[in-house]
Amino acid sequence: MINPAQRTKAIELSQIRKMFEITNPDAINLGIGEPDFDVPENIKNAMIESINENDTHYTPNKGYIELREEIVKKFKDDNGIKTNPENIIVTVGASEALFMCAQAFVESGNEVLLPNPSFLSYEACVKIAGGKITPVECSMENEFKLKADDVAEKINENTKAIVLNSPSNPTGAVMEKEDIKAIADLSMDKNFLIISDEIYEKIIYDKKHYSPAKWSDNVITINGFSKTYAMTGLRIGYLNANEDLCEELLKIHQYNLACATTTSQRGAIEALRGPQDEAVKMVNEFKRRRDLIVERLNRMGYETVNAEGAFYVFPKIDDENFVQKAAKAGVITVPGAAFGSNGKGHVRMSYANSYENIEKAMDILEERLVNG
Repeated sequence: MINPAQRTKAIELSQIRKMFEITNPDAINLGIGEPDFDVPENIKNAMIESINENDTHYTPNKGYIELREEIVKKFKDDNGIKTNPENIIVTVGASEALFMCAQAFVESGNEVLLPNPSFLSYEACVKIAGGKITPVECSMENEFKLKADDVAEKINENTKAIVLNSPSNPTGAVMEKEDIKAIADLSMDKNFLIISDEIYEKIIYDKKHYSPAKWSDNVITINGFSKTYAMTGLRIGYLNANEDLCEELLKIHQYNLACATTTSQRGAIEALRGPQDEAVKMVNEFKRRRDLIVERLNRMGYETVNAEGAFYVFPKIDDENFVQKAAKAGVITVPGAAFGSNGKGHVRMSYANSYENIEKAMDILEERLVNG
């Protein structure tokens, strides 16, 4: 047997994907974070047209200039961030952008601050790069929101970066403006990097989104099209960073993938240029589903924070066998411990499924696990 590299032995396969192996295909899936909507027609048409025009060759490493120009406009209009096309890299989803950040800037001896709980890929990317995780606790009492004071207490001479994710996967928490700005200020004072994963930026309800790059130059802002435009399988994302950071990130991108898919890039251009009606409709429907799942879970006695963004809830459920029981009953969920030690005693449920399916899932849980 060929021994694997130690860096890969330090990580495990995703517990999110693992859940699909323990249940039947007819189960209601509240496990995966993927919108159940179709790609808007105008975006589909743009991609079809690109194929018909034989637009299937390499693009510049950083992506089509037209797309990068649209992303620059988006940053200015939506986030108050001034940038230029040379500081944008179009990536194969936000996932590649996260991996690039870790590979370009994290090495042995570096510590990376992570909200606890947080998306499981963050820890894996840091460990593969040889870095060490320093968790920053996010409590249910604070609605799982990362607080600047807690971050400040964890910073030391080995701190290389922090990952921010607002709205959050797995909790749906939206950080407060004052905390984001304070962490941005800390990044300049203490000279560490902020990796800001803003993939759920548009899926936000009664709050406003803020980007740390508005206040700090030590920020890599990551975003994409998977969640807002239901383009998950098209694998198209992007990042913005200052010139020095961008040059190092481009090295990883060049030698890994060369460029993002041409067809997906053409679809992304249309996504930004075209009407936003379908995206708005999706967010309104997600809010309706959130209200349903939170009300039903609370009624069953599972304490649940009223998530302010993304499409996840993170109820407090002390039964450590709940996920297996739910799967056996026909409802897929994900154990909270997969997202960090502070996730223990919680379960992540995605409401990126139809309203009707969520109702059925809640009925099953109430009948089989609560009243059964």
